[in-house]
Amino acid sequence: MAHAHKLEILRGLVKFKSNTQKIWGVLILLTIVTTVEVVLGIYKPEVLMGHIIGMKILNWIFIILTIVKAYYITWDFMHMRDETAALRRMVVWTAIFLICYLIFILLQEGGYIESVYSNGYIKRDF
Repeated sequence: MAHAHKLEILRGLVKFKSNTQKIWGVLILLTIVTTVEVVLGIYKPEVLMGHIIGMKILNWIFIILTIVKAYYITWDFMHMRDETAALRRMVVWTAIFLICYLIFILLQEGGYIESVYSNGYIKRDF
C-alpha cells in the first residue's frame, strides 16, 4: 500500500502538484535562506551588531536561519512529515534540547574566554 506524501511547504502556504515540484520548491526556499545568510555575513549591517542575551543580533539571526534550514531538510527531505507523531516529537525534542545545550555552552565558554582576554591573565598566546 503506497503512502501519499503531503505536497506543501511553509505549513500549507505553498502547495505543489507533484513531488518533483515540491523538491524544487524546498530547494528554492533553502537557497533563499542560504543567500540571506551569505549576504548578511558579507555585509554585516551595523544595525545588527547590538547585543541581546550575550550575543550579537547577527549571530542570533544566523542560528535561527540555520535551525530553519535544518527543520526543512529534516521535515521534507527526510520525510519526517509522514512519520508518526511520537517519532516526530522524539526527533524534534532531542534536537531542540541539544541545540539549546550547545548554545548554552557557546555562551558560557565565549564569556569565559572574553573575560580571560579582557583581564590580561594570558601567560602565553596560542
